Amino acid sequence: MGRVEGKVAFITGAARGQGRSHAIRLAQEGADIIAVDLVDHIPNVTYPSATEEDLAETVRQVEALDRRIIATKVDVRDRAALKKAIDDGAAELGHLDIVVANAGICVIAGWKDTTDEIFEQTIGTNLKGVWNTAQLTAPHLIEAGGGSMVLTSSAAGLKGLPFLSAYVMAKHGVVGLMRAYATELAEYNIRVNSVHPTGVDTPMGSGDGSENFGPLLEAHPKLGGMLQNLLPIEITQPVDISNAVLFLASDEARYVTSLTMTVDAGNTQF
Repeated sequence: MGRVEGKVAFITGAARGQGRSHAIRLAQEGADIIAVDLVDHIPNVTYPSATEEDLAETVRQVEALDRRIIATKVDVRDRAALKKAIDDGAAELGHLDIVVANAGICVIAGWKDTTDEIFEQTIGTNLKGVWNTAQLTAPHLIEAGGGSMVLTSSAAGLKGLPFLSAYVMAKHGVVGLMRAYATELAEYNIRVNSVHPTGVDTPMGSGDGSENFGPLLEAHPKLGGMLQNLLPIEITQPVDISNAVLFLASDEARYVTSLTMTVDAGNTQF
């Protein structure tokens, strides 16, 4: 038996990167998957956006594990479309037990260059989108008799990483949302936790316009150390985060709730 055998997991941002990795890792351990992704470009994001072909590849890899998957193009900022994907997926697969609010974007900009548009896009996707996901899935977890929510934050949700003010604000907000929901949903046997990666080798993590850090760090050299990891690595792999998600989603973590779980190679120790 797998560690999440017979469970159904809803995952946002599932077309590639961490989201695809979470879908595959949970499927490897017996879960069926409801996957959503924007699969479209957001202005100001400098790395290539996920495509419908990426989402189709997630479907292919999950089905190759002999698990069921329903995949839909959805913007987590669109509550009506998100609710429909959640409700339809839970109806088709029978229930919902695990929620992974993973979708997010990252725009590097100094505080003076963070525009209204960058702010609204980042908060809308990285914070409101997580709130939408948590609020709209909660009734299904209650109906199932309990479950697990895992909200993707960041090392930037625990410290003030430079040149990412909107991102840092959103990821700190995810922690507040996690703690509030962990408190209110506990009576329904729903556990709510957050994961906090350092850099991850994904299109966002390694292609997020990181070249933009160079001039900013040259201008503000005292801040460079905040981006370093304590362990002797520069970047983690998506599966490293997926293993944490799997633990939090499984019965091994049945009494773990309101935890800010770092997978950050010690980044938040600086």
